[in-house]
Amino acid sequence: MPELREAIPLHTEGMRIGLLGGSFNPPHQAHRDISLFAMKRLGLDRVWWLVTPGNPLKSDAPHSLEKRMEAARDLARHPRIDVSCLESVIGTRYTVDTIAFLKRRCAAVRFVWIMGADNLAQFHRWKGWRTIAADVPIAVIDRPPENLGALCSPAAQALAQHRIAERDAPRLLAMTPPAWVFLTGMKSPLSSTARRNPDGSWKT
Repeated sequence: MPELREAIPLHTEGMRIGLLGGSFNPPHQAHRDISLFAMKRLGLDRVWWLVTPGNPLKSDAPHSLEKRMEAARDLARHPRIDVSCLESVIGTRYTVDTIAFLKRRCAAVRFVWIMGADNLAQFHRWKGWRTIAADVPIAVIDRPPENLGALCSPAAQALAQHRIAERDAPRLLAMTPPAWVFLTGMKSPLSSTARRNPDGSWKT
């Protein structure tokens, strides 16, 4: 298991870093596309892929962390995308705890949480989702056909007054949360679920 200093990617004071969490079971092109899209639209310096030990909202057991980490690194292939197993090192299971740790450990970094519209649709089921929204700005990337359902979801409605116009996306990381933006223009229907066979193995 990597040590903590190895699990936290290199960073410097004032960096603008996007956090993309998930089981990456398996990682797929949309993960990379979302990362590059967010870099461009939000003016990010880097994106960290936080490969989780497991998703509390999913019953299917993921492949080993080592296999998913290796596959994520093979897919990322970008000097500004870092793949990390931070949660397994610090022992957090929920995003709210991971974000709290990063805000303490990397206090001089500006973080933004990146999620697809499919995750916004179920965000209200995440442990401490209101705390997450109060801790870091959030960028939601459109993921057809989830857009309408996501924007009508309980979390989106509860946070509606804190949504900023898409044209203001470059200012998001300078804002005091709660603040979020819905970014359109990246049309990718790929998902990890669609990339798995019924027995849980990855499709080739």
